[in-house]
Amino acid sequence: MSNFSFKLSEEKISVIKETFKEYIKENKNEYIDTFIQKEDLTITIYKSGKVVFQGNDAFFYASAYLDSKKSPQAGSDEVGTGDVFGPVVVCAAIVQEEDYPYIEEKHITDSKQLNDDYIRKLGPELRTRFKHSLLILDNKTYNKVHEKENLNSIKAKMHNKAYLNMLDKGYQIPKAAYVDQFCPEADYYRYLLNEQRVYHDLIFETKAEEKYPAVAVGSMISRYAFLEYMDKLDQKYKIKFQRGSSNSEEIDRQIRYIIEHYGKDELYQIGKVHFKNFDKYR
Repeated sequence: MSNFSFKLSEEKISVIKETFKEYIKENKNEYIDTFIQKEDLTITIYKSGKVVFQGNDAFFYASAYLDSKKSPQAGSDEVGTGDVFGPVVVCAAIVQEEDYPYIEEKHITDSKQLNDDYIRKLGPELRTRFKHSLLILDNKTYNKVHEKENLNSIKAKMHNKAYLNMLDKGYQIPKAAYVDQFCPEADYYRYLLNEQRVYHDLIFETKAEEKYPAVAVGSMISRYAFLEYMDKLDQKYKIKFQRGSSNSEEIDRQIRYIIEHYGKDELYQIGKVHFKNFDKYR
């Protein structure tokens, strides 16, 4: 089932309501203006102006209401959350209309689909070309915060801070601003209840890095920053740290190496100690 969401003008929303008026269903959600359901398609129109098309025919119907030209957008993504070693990195970026030819030429997409050599090559260029905000949460701080907060709470605060940073830099954030969804929208904002400032004007999409170029740019800049950070860790500790979390045997060997050469407390400087790999070394 496909899922597409974006903000539309009041005029286009009125057209949708008129076109699908016989399929409008009753809804009691305080955030929803109109709920439409027909066969393999549901359309949810939020009071914020966000419209979500879901179903096998979602793209067919959604494309009728999108501008033919490629419009400005913002997007944010994170990397490092699945890596035993290294930081969590979040980047929010802005893509303008004139950037689309460049994006197609450089094959900008989800960083997980690109090899690290390509990201290393293109990373400095992306950081220069695109307005963005980059946040790097080192392991010492991450481990301290994770004692009280779960990973989704940490990510929500980092994404929120990335968007606020762009505002503080004087950047104009486009109406279409996407987050690669890692938790339900309601939970995202619940994690931010005690924050002094919250950027609310966001659209949450799963696999957004595959759909929206701004999220892909954020993904690639984040990955480049992560690789740079890991290079420095490798040099400092004279070891090539295992990326990811799949090779437990190698990860265990590297944990033992750190303890032997630097002491057990040093693990908090280089790894996410809530991973099971660290259990036997506490």
